[in-house]
Amino acid sequence: MTDREPPVSAAQVRPELVALLAEAAGAPPEWTALVTPQARLDADLMLDEYELTTLAALVRGYFGASADLTALRAGLDLAGLEALTVAEVQRLLPAEEPSR
Repeated sequence: MTDREPPVSAAQVRPELVALLAEAAGAPPEWTALVTPQARLDADLMLDEYELTTLAALVRGYFGASADLTALRAGLDLAGLEALTVAEVQRLLPAEEPSR
């Protein structure tokens, strides 16, 4: 996240993203309370490498090729991977929900 990007409030986490995170984590419904914009995928949500790979596939499948979490993660060093937040993933998503 940079100083130029506006903060995202908890109410602004897209429900579709929350659902995909929960699916990738195989988490119970109450786990979704942990999903906030500032939640780190690694440290706060405790997603392992398999779950992150699953999340990348789910996000790309739902939102399209422009939502490329794999490419984002590939460009990060270890500290960046550890600091990756829900808000940063959300910024990958298109402005509108894809038509189904």
